Amino acid sequence: MKRWLVFVVFASLLTACGGGPVRRVSEPAASIQQLTVRADGSWSVDLRLQNYSSIPMRFDAINLTLTLQDQSAGVLQANAGISIGPESADVVTVSLTPSSLARIAIADALSDRRGVAYSLEGTLQAVPEEKKSQTFTLKKRNNTLNPVPGLPGVLR
Repeated sequence: MKRWLVFVVFASLLTACGGGPVRRVSEPAASIQQLTVRADGSWSVDLRLQNYSSIPMRFDAINLTLTLQDQSAGVLQANAGISIGPESADVVTVSLTPSSLARIAIADALSDRRGVAYSLEGTLQAVPEEKKSQTFTLKKRNNTLNPVPGLPGVLR
């Protein structure tokens, strides 16, 4: 009985010494979930923001340069104002008036039913829970958008 009591006390002390869950702030990521060409030629871009941190983060400012086929398409700028939980993602819709070369690249991809390469590069401003605002610089990451069958003017 005495050994059991010593074991319980020791285990309780060891548990109390734990620092709790690790609070890690990691660089977020951004990618295009969907791009929709509107009737007026502008684009609606559903931007997926990924929070890799172990704590919630509030995403405020988005400033990302969109490049299609190595041609500048424009800058995605928005004040997101959304909170994303730990190790989760959410989507923000941003309007963009693309460059004429980008319009042509997307029109060609849609008419030929083929994918188009894109990259995002720039900054995301986010506020980790109970901390100061931080600006995260996102390095250029390449990806591809493909036309969605049955949805004209939509790429994912």
